[in-house]
Amino acid sequence: MSVYSAKRRGWRYDFTLNGVRHTGAGFKTKTEAKAAEAEKRKEIENPIPPEQEALIPTDMAFLDLVNARLDYVKAYNSQRHYTDHLYTVKRWVKHWGKLNCSQIRTDMIQDYLLKRRRRWSAFTANKDLRLLRALFNFATHPTRDWLAKNPTRGIAFFPVEKKIKYVPSREDVLRVILAADPEVQDYLWTIALTMGRMSEINQLKWQDVNLERRYVVLYTRKKRGGHLTPRTIPMCERLYDVLSRRFKRRDKSKQWVFWHRYWDRFKQEWVEGPYRNRRRIMQTLCEKAGVRYFRFHALRHFGASMLDQSGVPIGSIQRILGHENRSTTEIYLHSIGDHEREAMDVLNAGFENFSHTDSHTTKKGITALKL
Repeated sequence: MSVYSAKRRGWRYDFTLNGVRHTGAGFKTKTEAKAAEAEKRKEIENPIPPEQEALIPTDMAFLDLVNARLDYVKAYNSQRHYTDHLYTVKRWVKHWGKLNCSQIRTDMIQDYLLKRRRRWSAFTANKDLRLLRALFNFATHPTRDWLAKNPTRGIAFFPVEKKIKYVPSREDVLRVILAADPEVQDYLWTIALTMGRMSEINQLKWQDVNLERRYVVLYTRKKRGGHLTPRTIPMCERLYDVLSRRFKRRDKSKQWVFWHRYWDRFKQEWVEGPYRNRRRIMQTLCEKAGVRYFRFHALRHFGASMLDQSGVPIGSIQRILGHENRSTTEIYLHSIGDHEREAMDVLNAGFENFSHTDSHTTKKGITALKL
């Protein structure tokens, strides 16, 4: 069947002509998809002469570009990255879903971003700009050359107020873990003692847990090119106890270390599988424990800071966190090192002979110098 419906993605057409496959997506109705398919077949069967084709500007429907980009992100990036894109793209489609890309001007995008900044924040608007820029860069890449220009070019990011990221104390982390039920406690210990990302722990399988040699393998797509890259994390004693106990009690028909049974509203049936996200848990646990709210990712910052305070080389911390660049790891180190303290002691020594009783004399001296 050349025309069909894809869940959450609208109607599509898909046909092969003269050995070449042609697809189109994002149509609201079956009738629209059929009309688009007929138009595409007509275009293929009656090609434009090369001399006339050169006069036609490169263009495509914004909805087609969005769907092509979503397919690419799904294939090359993590599930979470794809989900973030999906939510953001839905907002764009409400504004520009009926337009061709050439109709979307720089001033239209700038106006959209200003509204996002006023309603939410500069950080939110900048995130939209990054994703929009990636969308149009995707279309203008030499390997595709779908569009003649990128309308986001020249739009500057909004200035943001950078703050020191909150890192929970050891006592607060323990309070939150102890406030959880045994199943969630195992999950939190595994995140805290591997410094893994939530998505990595959600996808952790028993085949990646080596209890004999005491290590786990975590996989991430946060690498250049979107490759699924593994890294090996040694098990400490507590993590070994947690995973050993879970291994003995595991359901042998399930490959995941952490999984659940849930109702899939699209399939309309009960499904068993790994978690996609568990964001709501932390807010509930922090309230129950009576501590300031923090999320799963804060456990990575907490662990990195603890290792840094204990003198662990930054290269080792970088490998455990799974960062390609040292500069990324440095963002996670919130402790004040000995070298910084020694530097401030040197500064203090320069004023150690100064006292409050000398302030009047000092002011006189400064006045004399000015004169």
